[in-house]
Amino acid sequence: VQLVESGGGLVQAGDSLRLSCTASEGTLTDQYMAWFRQSPGKERDFVGGITAASTYTTYADSVRGRFTISRDNANNTVYLQMNDLKPEDTAVYFCAGRPESWTGLITRRSAYEDWGQGTQVTVSS
Repeated sequence: VQLVESGGGLVQAGDSLRLSCTASEGTLTDQYMAWFRQSPGKERDFVGGITAASTYTTYADSVRGRFTISRDNANNTVYLQMNDLKPEDTAVYFCAGRPESWTGLITRRSAYEDWGQGTQVTVSS
């Protein structure tokens, strides 16, 4: 599955952004989808994930209550709604996918086979 992220940009602290991740090839219907982020010099960290049928979502502690993941399988798109953004949210954001039938810790990069190219989010104070 080819994934393409969009929606990043430069915002001020307290603002909101919505990122999109669309499958340009293939389908997301049976995929567990996740968002990761990476700041310069740091590891790529798990932000949150959503099951194929949107039954369950999970979030990193740092974003829980501010970020929301949703998906529209009919349009092969996953979203990351980010509210009350903070300077420490500045990073390149990546979407990732894997067949939902796979096992493996969902917070690990190695658990995903499909990745987008990333979109930059910069939050100024």
